[in-house]
Amino acid sequence: MKIAKLAEISSLAILFMSVTVDAAALTLEKVRYGDMNNWVTRNIKESSVIGGNSKQVYAIAPTRTINGSTPYKNLGGSPWATSNVLAKVSGITKTSNAVYPAVRSGADKCAKLCTQMEHVKVLGIINMDVMVAGSMFLGQMLEPISSTSNPYSKMEMGIPFTKRPIALVFDYKVDMPATNSRVKSTGFSSKKTLPGHDSAVVFVFLQRRWEDSEGKIHAKRVGTAGEHFGQTTPWKNKHQLKIKYGDASRQPGYAPYLALRSSKNNAYYARNSKGKMMPVIEEGWDDANAVPTHAVVMFSAGSGEPYVGTEGLTLYIDNVAFGY
Repeated sequence: MKIAKLAEISSLAILFMSVTVDAAALTLEKVRYGDMNNWVTRNIKESSVIGGNSKQVYAIAPTRTINGSTPYKNLGGSPWATSNVLAKVSGITKTSNAVYPAVRSGADKCAKLCTQMEHVKVLGIINMDVMVAGSMFLGQMLEPISSTSNPYSKMEMGIPFTKRPIALVFDYKVDMPATNSRVKSTGFSSKKTLPGHDSAVVFVFLQRRWEDSEGKIHAKRVGTAGEHFGQTTPWKNKHQLKIKYGDASRQPGYAPYLALRSSKNNAYYARNSKGKMMPVIEEGWDDANAVPTHAVVMFSAGSGEPYVGTEGLTLYIDNVAFGY
């Protein structure tokens, strides 16, 4: 498979729009729908066995309303996916939504990513609480979700991308509750309180991917960037997350969460040339002058393990762009 084939390269012109700012700043290439002003509203009725409630589930794409439990695929050329999903497990329809549109000022909107407890009552008598952290990423969520096993296999992470930006640029705000604890709640066991509050996180992985004759997808890491947000912060505009090229593990600011995803247990997934979802195994750090084929970008209201978080931690994101 030729990952950077002409059709994919041409699609980049659709995914991004270029805007030049003043000479003292970077040239910004806005990610399509990265201004967070357009949202799809999905009205979905959950199964009666868990209450039969009507829920709203949001997606970042051209504004429209969709009624019914139809599996969602990215609309209007939007490169964005979120942790908001429709699940159908053993015939039961369930939704999860922790990423919302929020008003920033006037008609200007932003994305609101929340860490929250989802409450589910089964057959009207069994209460289940699940801790979820809202996230959004470049890629696609594969609906309907049919199981909780191997969650990365339900997410197609990354989009075709062949440029070498200096930074990821975005506006952000953080609301951090006045607590120093986290809660672990899976819905199937009792809640546990853990010490230390969680943090919001953003990271960028630029990868050079290729596919072998067996359809397996390999990669080397070209560029790396990441940052945790652990305290309340008012709106900060045009924040620059600098991208480090080459072996990030030997450069200042490196942290374990930026490590290579080099095994099936922690690898992200993508479709191969036959349409099959495969783990993208990162086999090493690429040359500092290498050109990527894909960009992985993730924003999340939590940085720890699944089902663990600080309830109320909220990350607001707006105006996402690459800077050159």
